[in-house]
Amino acid sequence: MKKIAILGSTGSIGTQALEIIRNNPDKYEVAALSCGKNTELLKKQIEEFSPAMVYCESDSSLNREADSLMDIASMDEADIVLNSLMGMRGLEPTLAAIEAGKDIAFANKETLVVGGELVMEAAARRGVKLLPVDSEHSAIFQALQGNEGNAVKRILLTASGGPFRGYSREQLEQVTLAQALNHPNWSMGSKITVDSATMMNKGLEIIEAKWLFNVPLEKIQVVVHPQSILHSAVEYEDGSVIGQMGNPDMKVPIAYAFSYPERIDLLTDGTASSLDLFSLKDGMTFYPADDKVFRTIALARQASQTGGSCPVVLNGANEVLVDMFLHEKIRFVDIQDTLERVLDEHVPKFSLDLEGVLEEDKKIREHVRKLLEGK
Repeated sequence: MKKIAILGSTGSIGTQALEIIRNNPDKYEVAALSCGKNTELLKKQIEEFSPAMVYCESDSSLNREADSLMDIASMDEADIVLNSLMGMRGLEPTLAAIEAGKDIAFANKETLVVGGELVMEAAARRGVKLLPVDSEHSAIFQALQGNEGNAVKRILLTASGGPFRGYSREQLEQVTLAQALNHPNWSMGSKITVDSATMMNKGLEIIEAKWLFNVPLEKIQVVVHPQSILHSAVEYEDGSVIGQMGNPDMKVPIAYAFSYPERIDLLTDGTASSLDLFSLKDGMTFYPADDKVFRTIALARQASQTGGSCPVVLNGANEVLVDMFLHEKIRFVDIQDTLERVLDEHVPKFSLDLEGVLEEDKKIREHVRKLLEGK
């Protein structure tokens, strides 16, 4: 029986994780839940799962034995912490969980983008596992199993292409919020859905893969695969390509992170569905990413290559810009245009500790808001 603490239990990943726990009561138990604003759903989750610890950012009356996310992340009773928080705020709880010796099911890519060096050093020092939940990184993780010691030629990081695959720059200038939130394959939260539409999600995943799998940026290739059946793959030196396939369903990588190194039955109870290859009448197609129209991928590579504070600036600016777009204060193309501007203007700082990362993040958020006042 594994006891699981969930950071972000009312979001898309958190609710799917609870479905897995609900369907496997002999294997998993909820140790703790945390939530931001969706208090009504949190109340229902508390009633159903009876966690020992609860933290709610917007309603302290719901708290049980916890005064912060760090309390949830480091609680003694938990065997594994699922970090499904949105954005940069996942960094501090991740480090708290690592220092407490907890394995982490990792769905918060921004943490590795802004604090990859800090997180990987702490994980190595404490001997904890970082088990990826992103479908692409879970696929890479699975493709690496049994191949320890074999040199990786390339990581093939797949992307659906989002709702605007094949668009020109001129077409992107006419994009509406409703269009950006209409992802063709995946059901996700609004922030990550917009990131997928701008392809910033893929840029962030490049940086995440660099840290998780200790590979140089030039060995990570983005492959646009509209059907989202091959979730990613690894090419080895002998030319073999090993990938992981399945229907687009986040419950599969969540369950694998919980059960690793074993697999649990998700098919019998209908938690997941079998892939029917014969139903793929149009086959599977693959295209290069258009990083001239979607410049976010190149900007992420640039930020990661320079290092230091640049990935912090990239991520912090993007979070502010996506929020402004979601509130219809800026256009869709303003996201990547502003990112390019702030990165070009930024003078990087290096050897940042946690306080330095948090300070740079605060500064860039304030800068971007002032930059776009009145838009």
